[in-house]
Amino acid sequence: MPDLAIEAHGLGKQYRIGRLRAPYQTLRDSLVGAGRRLLQGRRRGFGELIWALQDIGFEVPRGRVVGLMGPNGSGKSTLLRILSRITEPTVGEAVVRGRVGSLLEIGTGFHPELTGRDNVYLSGAILGMRRSETKAKFDEIVAFAELERFIDTPVKRYSSGMYTRLAFSVAAHLETEILLVDEVLAVGDAAFQRRCLGRMQDAVGEGRTVVFVSHNIAAMQSLCSHGLLLKAGRLVHEGPIQGCVTRYLADLTSVEASAVDLTAHRRPGYVDDTLRFERVRVVSADGQALVAEDEPVELQLSFRLTAPVDDLVLGVVISSLQNVRIMDCRSSHAHGAIPHLEPGEYEVTCRISRPQISPGHYVVGVGAKGSTKHLDWVPEALRIQVYVSDRGGALWLEDSDSLLRVPSEWTLPCSTAPRSS
Repeated sequence: MPDLAIEAHGLGKQYRIGRLRAPYQTLRDSLVGAGRRLLQGRRRGFGELIWALQDIGFEVPRGRVVGLMGPNGSGKSTLLRILSRITEPTVGEAVVRGRVGSLLEIGTGFHPELTGRDNVYLSGAILGMRRSETKAKFDEIVAFAELERFIDTPVKRYSSGMYTRLAFSVAAHLETEILLVDEVLAVGDAAFQRRCLGRMQDAVGEGRTVVFVSHNIAAMQSLCSHGLLLKAGRLVHEGPIQGCVTRYLADLTSVEASAVDLTAHRRPGYVDDTLRFERVRVVSADGQALVAEDEPVELQLSFRLTAPVDDLVLGVVISSLQNVRIMDCRSSHAHGAIPHLEPGEYEVTCRISRPQISPGHYVVGVGAKGSTKHLDWVPEALRIQVYVSDRGGALWLEDSDSLLRVPSEWTLPCSTAPRSS
């Protein structure tokens, strides 16, 4: 039997949503309402029961780094709260062997009236560490958080970034055997995120067990050896991280159609209502959002114009799922700005002859600008999957860490016969 740090068996968590009780009422109103419910034979106003997690079972050997993946609302944070003993499961059990350090929300466990110094020692005490153990790590914690000047200030006066830096530093540096981290890379600047990743890599090198939740796929792949994929509160895939990432990205793309209605998509506050993209479509023979890596990408954009516009420029942006912008294609590159366009409904086509991006999953954004303002911008209009089709006609994705496939010429040595012995 492997030395297990975490076990989960038949784990489930149920919540009641909706209004739990009516607003304040008089005694007469309460009595009348109770009588009405008895006569009607059912209870009203007590909300609806939903399962946030259902039938979850897995094992994590000691020293393994696990990436917990899934779309928003899939139950990742609920699972971490159960493992941290913040929330009790409705059914099943979770067995956690070892001292647990968790960073689930900004400043979890901090007392706002206490100083940063006091909260460091408080966190150590909660973890069961002696004061001398926390003191030995104290200078390292403060230096990592870069809070030397403010360590004796009450944390209620900290900014969210200062709060996060100290909370992560405490969780990462105190002597915990299991580290649970939920979306720490969603807060903080790039330098802090790099330090967080570096510190988690150090924790991995020290043989600590780590469960890591993030939407940053690149960070997940670099840190984790194993993955758990949740979907609608259920565990749908478990295994090596690359297989888990492939399944996760495939699920994201599979729900996307080749044609998307954009009328209900949210826009940034700075865009104008003069022009609105209504529809975007990938032109493909099979009606799917699939593009061969050696073939043109053709997109049809439909938009409505409600007022005359001068110097109109339309654009298409292709980005990775990690939000790295790869390609920016504008109508002005080929034809210049459209000098003048009257109100009406229009359909235009953008054809990218050879995108030269590696096989994988990508986000397409569409935008429009006039002479003086942004008219429309939909950063995630649709998703496309780029594939390779030169292996006997089979559809497959190629493992690659690079985003571009750039043609190159090679001068290679001629084949030589092996020397005879």
